[in-house]
Amino acid sequence: NLLNFLSGFGILANMFLLLFYTFIILGHRPKTTDLISCQLSFIHIVMVLTGGNIWLTDLFESLNIENDFKCKTVFYISRVMRGLSICITCLLSVFQAVTISPSSSWLAKFKYKLKTYTIYAFLYLWSFNLSFSSRWIFYVGAFTNMSETNQMKVTKYCSLFPMNYIIRGFIWTVACSRDIFLVGVMLSTSAYMVIILCRHQRQCKHLHNIGHLRASPEKRATQAILVLVVFFVVMYWVDFIISATAVLLWMYNPVILAVQKFVMDAYPTITPLVQISSDKRIINMFKSFHLFK
Repeated sequence: NLLNFLSGFGILANMFLLLFYTFIILGHRPKTTDLISCQLSFIHIVMVLTGGNIWLTDLFESLNIENDFKCKTVFYISRVMRGLSICITCLLSVFQAVTISPSSSWLAKFKYKLKTYTIYAFLYLWSFNLSFSSRWIFYVGAFTNMSETNQMKVTKYCSLFPMNYIIRGFIWTVACSRDIFLVGVMLSTSAYMVIILCRHQRQCKHLHNIGHLRASPEKRATQAILVLVVFFVVMYWVDFIISATAVLLWMYNPVILAVQKFVMDAYPTITPLVQISSDKRIINMFKSFHLFK
């Protein structure tokens, strides 16, 4: 019940953000971060649907789709969305660091080409994750009662099949290298943004009284991204530790699996709440609705 509530709430919140950013992109001149946030909302909707494996299971059963196809499809899409989530979150952190960088910084020269870089980044990240996650098509399938020692049951219908040690080592090396690199970039850009904010805060204190200081839209957006990055890193490594332990021990405890699903749904659910609370455009929209009533 908790997973159902968390998944439903996460989908509704992300759908609201997806519609909001789509309206901004189509009707106005969007910020670069709006394009990334719109993409992130879509990824999190699919991520919750496939990661929780709640409504899709009933849908596939009602369509009489074979369990093997269902397992491969859901698991593949889930892994692709998980990879895109960390990549797009990292991209959001990097672009925000470039956006708030002072004109004297070497990053300032990239500000005017961010939208062009965004399109290229999307194409590369989607292509890489779609191709890299394709390995799961060969190592995931419907659970059978035959040779249960050679397969690890993950859900009621799906199981992981054993793979060659060399292939497993190569895949783990590439996956860990990618994730460690992206997390390192996120932490580095977060540290850079904290330094910029602290420096800006000290300058403002010299120019104005503390009581007259107000957070600028850039500052609110930066603070929101810092919260998302820290929360993502914590949730991601909890998920990584659970997955690594399960593969090494070749055993998935049902309780541990429920905890992992909760962790996987927590970030997509918290992300839109942080974005909504930090975006002044959304806050003003809610205020205008309240005044209209």
